[in-house]
This record gives sequence, C-alpha cells and structure tokens, in this order.
Amino acid sequence: MSSPISSPFSSLSSAPQGSSSAHPLAAYGWDDGWAAEFAPYAAQGLLPGRVVRVDRGQCDVVTPRGTLRADTAFVVPRDPMRIVCTGDWAAVDPDGDPQFVRTLLPRRTAFVRSTSSKRSEGQVLATNIDHIAICVSLAVELDLGRVERFLALAMSSAGGDALLRDGASAVDGAAETLVVLTKADLVPDAATLSHLVQDVERLAPGVQVLPVSSATGEGVDVFAAIVSGGTSVLLGASGAGKSTLANTLLGHDEMEVRATRDMDGKGRHTTTTRNLLVLPSGGVLIDTPGLRGVGLWDAETGVGQVFSEIEALAGQCRFHDCAHEAEPGCAVQAALKDGSLPERRMDSYRKLLRENQRIVAKTDARVRSELRRDWKRKGAEGRAAMEAKRGRVR
Repeated sequence: MSSPISSPFSSLSSAPQGSSSAHPLAAYGWDDGWAAEFAPYAAQGLLPGRVVRVDRGQCDVVTPRGTLRADTAFVVPRDPMRIVCTGDWAAVDPDGDPQFVRTLLPRRTAFVRSTSSKRSEGQVLATNIDHIAICVSLAVELDLGRVERFLALAMSSAGGDALLRDGASAVDGAAETLVVLTKADLVPDAATLSHLVQDVERLAPGVQVLPVSSATGEGVDVFAAIVSGGTSVLLGASGAGKSTLANTLLGHDEMEVRATRDMDGKGRHTTTTRNLLVLPSGGVLIDTPGLRGVGLWDAETGVGQVFSEIEALAGQCRFHDCAHEAEPGCAVQAALKDGSLPERRMDSYRKLLRENQRIVAKTDARVRSELRRDWKRKGAEGRAAMEAKRGRVR
C-alpha cells in the first residue's frame, strides 16, 4: 500500500469527517456544502481531499490522513475540461495500491481558456475559486488589450459544472475579479501610478485595481485581506511577479522565482505546475505558470461586461441588428466620431467578439450556420458594390 506524503494533517487522521471548522481540511476550504456533496462517497469508504498539484497523470491530494500521491487514470473523461485540475475536490480510494482519484465533486467555479489546438478545446486552469487576481507587471508598458482579454475570461468564469455542461455562464456564481498591478515600486512617481490605476479601472468599472509591491510591501496587506476568505488564483504572463507575490503572502520562499529580462520585463516559466497553497493569514492561493496565450472560451458574457459602455451605446442604435459600421442612427459610430469612445477600445471589442464567435462556432452547428449566412451576405454585398462601381466607371 502506498504511504502518504508527509503533511501537517497526518496526525489528524482520527478527526471526524464532518464539516465543522475542526475538520482537518477546513484550512483548504472544506465546508458544509462540500460535506453534503461528499456524503454518498463517504458511505462507500472513500476519502475526501483537495487536489493541490497535478503532473504527469498523477496528483497530490490533501486528505484528513495526509497528502496522498494519487493516480488520475481512473478519471479519464472524453471532455478535456473534466480532467483532474488543481483546486478540485475529489473522492480518493485510500486503500488502493496505487491510490486512485475515483471521482470529482461538482465544481462551483472554473477558469477556462481556449487551447492553441485547432480542435477548439477548453483548458481548465483552476477550479472552485472565489477570487481571480489578474497580475499585471508595471515593469513594462501596460498592454490594455491583454488586460481586457483576461478580464473577459475572468468575468465569464462561473458555476463550473454548469459551464462544462451546457456552456452557460452563470454570472451570479462567478468568481470575484480584481487586477493586481505588481512591481509598483518601479513607478516612483505617485501621480503616474495613479494614472496607470485609472487607465485599468476604465477598462471594467467596478473591478478593483490594486497596486502592490513585494519589494516594499505596498498594498500587500490589502491583498492579503482580500484573499483571506476562500480560494484565489493568480493569473498573468511570465514575469508578472505572481510567484514573488505568493512567497510574500506565505512569509517564506515556497515558489521559485527568477529575474526578468531588463529589455522587456519578461520572465521565464519558473512555475511549471499549478500549486495550491494555504496562506498563514487564511485562505487558499493557487499560483499558476505564466500564460503566453489567453484564448477566449465562451466569454461572450465577460466581453459584454468588460465593454459595458459599448453594449449600452448599442442599445441606443436605430436598428436592433446594427453592425456599428455605416448604418444610419448608429450611436456607437456617433460616439467614435465625437471621441467619447476611443477607437482602440472599439477595435479590442470587435476583435474579442469575433474570436469568441469563432470558438463557439466550432462546437455549435447553429452558430456555424449563422456565420456562413453572414459571410455569404457580406460577400454578395461586396460583389454588388464592385459591379456598381465598374458600371459607373464605364
């Protein structure tokens, strides 16, 4: 029989399997809801646990008996978004050799991005999360378009199994999103830092934007208070300071970090797996590898929230199906002309909508059909315009 990995919970194997704060998994987020979900598996003699790391077909699962190294081969779904992921709550067979994850409890939330695969598959980066912290480094010029992309995905993350089951995005169950501007100490001018914060705040009104510095401690106490309740995930590009921030919150160097390149502020992938860490001030933190690509996945709801001012303008257009191009009475075009709506903002909105529509079309026959009809209509209009132009030339 496989022996458990050393864990501070090893001495708590005799603790009751209830849902009170005395439960050995309470620090990892165990509550009455998870206890109720697990009840049928407890009757089968299985052990509850939270996945803290996944690699090479195996995972580390924290259980009341300690941290077990379990095989994920028993959970091999056809849907790639149902594979075992860091943050999952699992039912583990404690007496097997090797030990297996037998099943996963229904996910409350899931952060999903599109993979680079041409098959349009989703990749789950973290599950059962309460806070999504988008880390953006101030060591380089702000890429507002990339921040908008992260925000659109984050705001579409919601009831995990509902999202996996039918593509729904239950906004009421979405994880809370905030933007963390890391390495704030590299912007010594307070006025400049304030302007940078305002630039990001304008991208999504209502989303908290917090400048922090792991070097000076600025904003760290505020961030620690935010993530002290529930499970939080750090997302961002390599070199954004995620692992340094995680180490600062932990109070020791748990995650390896490397220096970024001076020329562009980019870092190498120091963190190669998603790791779930218990914070001393309370709460659980998932540190993730740097993301080179952030492909949208069923993010229409999030795009609408991030670009809420454009959606509001669209509701004022003369025609309900206005494409916001050359139609008369278009409120969006009017805002572009008078400068109240920046061209960059509109370009980003269109780009994300088109990308999301292409992703959805790959898995939705109705959307594919609508896209084909739209392409044919635009093609016919283009040919007619060309013929008319040739006629005038003659």
